[in-house]
Order: sequence, then C-alpha cells, then structure tokens
Amino acid sequence: MQHVELAPGHRISRVIKGGWQLAGGHGTVDRETGIEDMIAFADAGITTFDCADIYTGVEALIGEFRRTYVRARGAEALTRIKVHTKFVPDLGNLASLTRADVVHAIETSLSRLGMERLDLVQFHWWDYEIDRQVEVASWLTELRQQGKIANIGGTNFDTRQLQRLLDAGVPMVSMQVQYSLIDDRPARAMAALAAASNVSLLCYGSVAGGLFSERWLGAQEPAAPFENRSLAKYKLIVDEFGGWELFQDLLGVLAAIARRHDSDIASVASRAVLERPGVAAVIVGARNRSHLVRNLGITDLALTAEDFGQIKLVLSRAKSVPGDVYGLERDRNGKHGLVMKYNLNKQGH
Repeated sequence: MQHVELAPGHRISRVIKGGWQLAGGHGTVDRETGIEDMIAFADAGITTFDCADIYTGVEALIGEFRRTYVRARGAEALTRIKVHTKFVPDLGNLASLTRADVVHAIETSLSRLGMERLDLVQFHWWDYEIDRQVEVASWLTELRQQGKIANIGGTNFDTRQLQRLLDAGVPMVSMQVQYSLIDDRPARAMAALAAASNVSLLCYGSVAGGLFSERWLGAQEPAAPFENRSLAKYKLIVDEFGGWELFQDLLGVLAAIARRHDSDIASVASRAVLERPGVAAVIVGARNRSHLVRNLGITDLALTAEDFGQIKLVLSRAKSVPGDVYGLERDRNGKHGLVMKYNLNKQGH
C-alpha cells in the first residue's frame, strides 16, 4: 500500500476505508465483525479510516476498533492509524449555530473516537445563502490552536468557497470531493486552486457506489426503486455523463484493461482517479474485508498509456456533469439534492 504525507506528521494510506456504508441504510452491521474487518485493513496497510459525526454509530465503532487495536498490536501500531471525521452541522441549525455548538460537536467526536485530538476534521456547510461558513471555520481553527484538532479539511465545498476559506486564514490541508471517470467536476477549477494552495484531494465515488463493477457489465439499466441511496445517487451521475449505453461502453473498456492487468473494473476505475493531479487518496466504501485484496491492489496497478488512451476515447463521447464540485447536489429541490439527507444530527445520528 502506498502512503503519502497529507500534512506534517499526518501520513495516510492512498486507499482510505470509508465509513458511510457502516451507517444506516446499507444493511445490518455486526460490531465484532466490523472491528475485525478494520483490524484486517489496518494490518494490511490501509491505515486511514473515514467517518463523520452524521454516520450513525460509525465514530463509536472506530473508537472501539482503536481500543481493540492498541490491545492487540500495541501503542506504536496505533500511531499509524489515522481517522478522518467530519463536522456537518444540520441544515436547520446553520443560522443559529454558536461557537459552543461547534465545541460540543468536536468534543462529542473526541469522546466517541476515544481520542485527545482529532487527526482531521472535514468541515461541510449545506447552504451558502446562510453565509456563515467562514465564521464557523474560524472556530475550528481556534480549536486546532487549542490542540483539539490536528488538521482541518473540507467536504464538498466548491472552488470559490475554498478560496474564501483560504483567504480567511483557515489552514486547509484537504478537500473531500466526488471524483470519478464519469464525474470530472473537480478537474475544472478545484484541482488548480488546491495544487496552488497545498490542499490535497481525497476522493469518494471513484467506483460510483458499486456501478463500476463486473456486476453491472452487460446488465439491464437500473430503475427506481433502487436498493440503496448510493445506487440512486450515482445512477443520476451516469445519466448526466451520457446514459447507460455509454456507461456500458466504458465498463467494457475497463473490463478489458482489468483482464490485461489481472485486476477488476473497480480497481482500474479507482487507480485512474488516483493518477489525476492533486489526488492524494481514494475512499473505498468497504462494508467488510471481502474486497480487501482487491482494495490493496489499487495502488499496485500500473496503467499504461494505451490503457488511458482507450479510456479517453470513450470519455470523449461523454457529456460533462455540469457545474462545480457538489453544485447539482446543493439544489435541494433538484433530483440530485432530493437524494440527500440534511438534518441527521437532529434525528439522533
């Protein structure tokens, strides 16, 4: 597994184990099995774990994993584990949010994770019309200065808002963005600003919720009702990209590349994103260790110029997903925004 320095003293694996699929809506999670899976990932070299305050029970599960890991592998081994969480205030609370609310949220994450200092807090803001994101980010900066937070990043800010945060002196080290072969929105403006500002991109959605897989090669186009929100979300991106027929052409090319490298479609799709400028890591939504060997193989893949040429040929026929990072999803009345859930802390998550 390849690793990279996200910030001084903050070394991460270039494949990050995501936590969203351990939250509600993706099936029952057995706690003991979940912890055993995390240990297997960490032992194999995937030492970075992504979660959020709004992922039901996931911070607490990772906290339990950390306690188990230090007992099983020792304190030194635990220092290699990095946990990326998120601070996502509820949409309904944005206008009234206070510094005390932010402190409480960070203290809650610290308690759940069993940490004295959070490795990375990734800040998200639902509504730019409630223009307090810079103010709230400054409170996170103060908590960093107090030693509660080691590093600050963002989640799904667009390029203009990232610039505002940087101009205000918020020490951003990363931005988590949706980035894949069918969604290149970060490449248009975000990547250049991030590179100029030493902000690394942490990418989710590289396998489009599982659509980049052999399961969907040659399969009938999925339709509502979808089996989970991930499928609903990324099927909309496929539609923006150019539709199911074009997506099947892309899957066919990726399958051929995978065969040449003794790999699989998902790994090729993820490796292609890892190769893009400014990308530090991809986040894989692994519910368990069944795909661990495949996930480990992502950084070993050495895609050739011929491979990228074949991919580019298909992409040349595609339509660009419109707008900047997360722009479509911010329209709460639009089809992309209707998939989102906005007040998860208020609902007890």
